Amino acid sequence: MLFTTATFICLFLPVVLAGFFAIARFSHGAAALWLFLASVVFYGYWMPEFTLLLLGSIIGNFWVGTRISASTDSADAGQHARSKHWLMFGVAVNLALLSYFKYANFFIDNLNAMLGSGWDIGRVILPIGISFFTFTQIAYLVDTWRKGVREHKFVHYGLFVTYFPHLIAGPVLHHAQMMPQFGQSETYRFQAANFTAGLAIFALGMFKKVVLADGVSPYADAIFAAADAGTTPSFAEAWLGAIAYTVQLYFDFSGYSDMAIGLSWMVNIRLPFNFNAPYQATNISDFWRRWHMSLSQFLRDYLYIALGGNRKGAIRRYVNLMATMVLGGLWHGASWSFVLWGFLHGLFLGVNHAFRALCGPRWCERLAHQRAFVALSWLLTMLSVTVAWVVFRAETLAGALGMLASMVKPAMFDPAHTLLWNAGLDGSRGWSWCAALCALAIIGPNSNHIGSRLRTLCQHRATARHLLAGLSFTAVGFILTINLMRDSVSAFIYFNF
Repeated sequence: MLFTTATFICLFLPVVLAGFFAIARFSHGAAALWLFLASVVFYGYWMPEFTLLLLGSIIGNFWVGTRISASTDSADAGQHARSKHWLMFGVAVNLALLSYFKYANFFIDNLNAMLGSGWDIGRVILPIGISFFTFTQIAYLVDTWRKGVREHKFVHYGLFVTYFPHLIAGPVLHHAQMMPQFGQSETYRFQAANFTAGLAIFALGMFKKVVLADGVSPYADAIFAAADAGTTPSFAEAWLGAIAYTVQLYFDFSGYSDMAIGLSWMVNIRLPFNFNAPYQATNISDFWRRWHMSLSQFLRDYLYIALGGNRKGAIRRYVNLMATMVLGGLWHGASWSFVLWGFLHGLFLGVNHAFRALCGPRWCERLAHQRAFVALSWLLTMLSVTVAWVVFRAETLAGALGMLASMVKPAMFDPAHTLLWNAGLDGSRGWSWCAALCALAIIGPNSNHIGSRLRTLCQHRATARHLLAGLSFTAVGFILTINLMRDSVSAFIYFNF
């Protein structure tokens, strides 16, 4: 069930909100149960065959979490030592489950290619959202062991994992970021200011996805599809395809993040920001502090630091960075393209850290105040990110390499945009789309700041709240109509991961 469909907006969401606040008048626990069940229905609507897998994962991790907490809290030294064994068991089972569904076919296909064998286990279907609900639960188990997080109510734990605004594409949540809010009485009372601001941010995210991301996607799709099929794009076509996908992915993921936050505000829950104007970053480390922030924090806290971080010397630091980013790339999908994408970002991060180490803190501080250096640093960062997105988007390594080869061969310049012409697209219109969306991404206002200001305004100005509610309802209806008039409805890109 997509956030941008009539089924979600006109049926699921009104029923869930009305039921939540109505039930909450009598029982907060029952209201939490309602939201948990609604979230399971939300997942089951999309992939009913994997609902039992989701519930089984929740039950298993909840049980392991209780074993970890019981062992950790025990005065018996032997029991206390067992808590780490329970943690290792829980993490191993989660990773084994994720590995089977996500990487079994990839492993068998590559093994067959190397050995010339013909092993076949059938096509293993990837359950939607498995990467996110697996990482969320791994974080919970680690936090239970390391930070003393406790959850004694199964319904609350189930809600923490399945909460529908974040279930399919994040953010990757920590228990402490969401569940304490369900212990507050004000969460269960309808609050017009939160609802209105949430609706406005939901409308903004919907606009980003349906109008901006889906509007530019045909240009990226046409060129990448041709490259994957073996056709060599021209210099101009390759750059148009790369830039089109760069802005498509930006507004697709930014739109999802806004919609998830807006939906949560409607039920008085504040999710952590997961997207913070990453194309304004002036170095690759800054980019990863802004892009998919919850995943970046997870990889840092539970992988990079666990590998030793920067505590074991410079060489080990770069090895840990590379290993973290390669595994982060593989998390996105079972493909050598994702591995290469992770490798590139590991390389970029290594170069960035080496440069800062070479310059030293004093010179880095001086350079940060030089406009020419900042502009050059931003340009180099965006060039690196765009090149890496080409590898990320291509279906095949050959297609990615073909795109990159064309991007460095100006002699192949072809103003006619033959590939786009064959796809029924206008190249000049594609460049106009890219220019406008690049400007929005680079110098446009931050939707996180917009949402916070709207929320404050709605809390203090009733007239503004009423006006904003009317405008937001109208905008959602208008954008939904646009979506309904299309031949098909596109899913969010991160639903694939």
